[in-house]
Amino acid sequence: MNSARLDSLTSWNADWSGLRVAVLGLSVTGFSVADTLAELGADVLVLTERADEEYARLLPVIGARLWTGSLDEVPADLIDHRPEVIVASPGFAPAHPVIAWAQREGIPLWGDIELAWRVRDKVLRQDGTPADWVMVTGTNGKTTTTSLTATMLAAGGLRAAPCGNIGVPVLDAVRDPAGFDVLVVEVSSHQLWYLSLQNGPEPLSPYASVCLNLADDHLEWHGSAAAYRDAKAFVYQNTRIACVYNKADAATRLMVEEAEVVEGARAIGFDLGVPGPSDLGVVDGILVDRAFLEERRSSALEIITVDELSGYGLAAPHVVANILAASALARSLGVSPADIRTALGTFRLDPHRIEVVATAAGVTWVDDSKATNPHAADSSLAAYPGAVWIVGGLLKGVDISALVAGRGRRSKAAIVIGADRSAILAAFSRHAPEVPLFEVDPAQTEDVMAQVVEVASQVASDGDVVLLAPAAASFDQFASYSDRGRLFAEAVRNRIERDTGGRDDEAGPAGA
Repeated sequence: MNSARLDSLTSWNADWSGLRVAVLGLSVTGFSVADTLAELGADVLVLTERADEEYARLLPVIGARLWTGSLDEVPADLIDHRPEVIVASPGFAPAHPVIAWAQREGIPLWGDIELAWRVRDKVLRQDGTPADWVMVTGTNGKTTTTSLTATMLAAGGLRAAPCGNIGVPVLDAVRDPAGFDVLVVEVSSHQLWYLSLQNGPEPLSPYASVCLNLADDHLEWHGSAAAYRDAKAFVYQNTRIACVYNKADAATRLMVEEAEVVEGARAIGFDLGVPGPSDLGVVDGILVDRAFLEERRSSALEIITVDELSGYGLAAPHVVANILAASALARSLGVSPADIRTALGTFRLDPHRIEVVATAAGVTWVDDSKATNPHAADSSLAAYPGAVWIVGGLLKGVDISALVAGRGRRSKAAIVIGADRSAILAAFSRHAPEVPLFEVDPAQTEDVMAQVVEVASQVASDGDVVLLAPAAASFDQFASYSDRGRLFAEAVRNRIERDTGGRDDEAGPAGA
């Protein structure tokens, strides 16, 4: 491989013409990669097992070629293409046959984040520099914190774009002709693993970064908890100004201590306790900043009260923690506490994140379908102790026993869904045998949520909460976590309409 040529490709204006690139995957990320490289003049071959019809139609229009078929073995077309670099979508795990082949052959592997960093000068700010990057990762809370940070930066007068794993590919943000001052980039452990493979002449160097928390997840992708942890820790690499970490999660502090950062970068802690002189935290129900002020050893700046957040539906403990993390990132870029407070007054959580669907007959129905692992579900159950808990799906190799033994045993009842249920049933049998268990037939995918709501209606009584916090991925029975949440909300509304003629006591956004 011509490493000298790849080392020279650190600008949109570099000579990318004729570079032979294989792009693995044709989802929204894969297409953004192919589109970018084709615009740069590279020779692009896209390989995918299942081609999205619209993207497949567009590939020849932009000048890229498509190969479709099984990738359980390395296709001859890929070998014949003789790629100088392979850019993989995040779904391709380290053990995937094509990834393993590339590493044996010594073919450089990039992810979309690496490519975006190399061409970040496509659109420049008025001062002639590219947008600053803020990197956000963690087992849970990434999307909320990314959105919060971008909203706070915008309130402070900065042109900010939330992008990356949040749904808008970072390459689309880099190429947006409007231009931005700051890109707030949500990065998954998969994207960080690919980023960690790079040793180029200009490695990614974010302005600020955060790992919100760490708990076992995606172990089937990374192969071990240690590998997952190491990928997450890479978010702090080469950070220039602020390494934000969770004081309540010792793993994130250790990540910062071990990271190779730019000299002068500060470690900024956050948690729900009283903050130290370089932290953000909570004092007497007030969120405060003791990190970004001259007199931080003797005073603090007030951001907002927990009571005010409660009025905005943002007072759940894990949401407050996300707000503190986002505030630290925004403060590192000079956003004032007053502007942060203004931003919080307009911010609303995305759907399927502890979203109150409706309240009827004294029962509150809550959709937290985004709780796709035990760590996220733990936060949900902490916010609603004693709930009727809807749990189950694909566990992704993660042990749910600790969650059941801790929060789960306080549940009024548990309704188990999903195909991967034996471990859940065993955990309840061993650690919470007193909790009434109900199973919904895994074969009944079409109307699973209607059955769930029917069972929950029989169990819940006045004052109870029915909580969808599956602690598992959704793809065994649903198209996505949002599809799972949507069907849950739809089933709740149908049940209420049947029982009350559509008159619920109070409805959240999903019930409006």
